[in-house]
Amino acid sequence: MGRLDKDTEGLLIITNDGALSHRLLSPKKHVEKEYLAKIDGIMTSADADRVASGMQIDGGEVCLPAKLIIDEVDEKNEETTIRLVLQEGKFHQIKRMIYTLGKEVMYLQRIRMGQLYLDEQLDLGSYRELTEEEMMLLERK
Repeated sequence: MGRLDKDTEGLLIITNDGALSHRLLSPKKHVEKEYLAKIDGIMTSADADRVASGMQIDGGEVCLPAKLIIDEVDEKNEETTIRLVLQEGKFHQIKRMIYTLGKEVMYLQRIRMGQLYLDEQLDLGSYRELTEEEMMLLERK
């Protein structure tokens, strides 16, 4: 469900359950999607505040408020590791938001949809069936 850009990796849920897909992807349902990103540039609390208040990106498109968590700042290499929690999924949204803040996304991985986290034991490009417990997590909001 959903999509990832060709240079993004992470959690994808493949289903033929239309109701489940609607519950997780409909903007009206406000299901959180969390991403881990490595940024070329130093992210600041002012950047986090701007993201938290909603922001206008290129072309005048407005993004809903989101949560930006600064995990690690590497001042020597001028890089920042962040997590970003969104409730919508516009085209290249994260890259466009970060670009609007004057920085660039170097790496992007979706690590969570709703209450379901990416299985860190899976190799890149691998997949597995969801457990019953994970299916129950997806049933909740």
